[in-house]
Amino acid sequence: MSEATFTFRVDESLKNEFSAAAKARDLTGAQLLRAFMRDVVRQRQEAAEHDAWFRRQVQIGLDAANAGNVIPATEVEAEAATWRAETRRRLGDSE
Repeated sequence: MSEATFTFRVDESLKNEFSAAAKARDLTGAQLLRAFMRDVVRQRQEAAEHDAWFRRQVQIGLDAANAGNVIPATEVEAEAATWRAETRRRLGDSE
């Protein structure tokens, strides 16, 4: 992997405080910046992967609904009522 130089300007007091923070972690400022950059890239990749997964799941749901593969609202409501009743019963038993 080839290396490149990354140059930017920052306030002197910020540079000094950052250097002290890096030193407190037994790192150089450059090491801490590289670690931060890796984290930012990893987070962006994870967010993109999650977004792609979520979009696939939504499409699967839309395709199923368009194909008529749905659960009637009355059935969902009846099951939810059963869950609520069971939860109330358990909460009543624990008091």
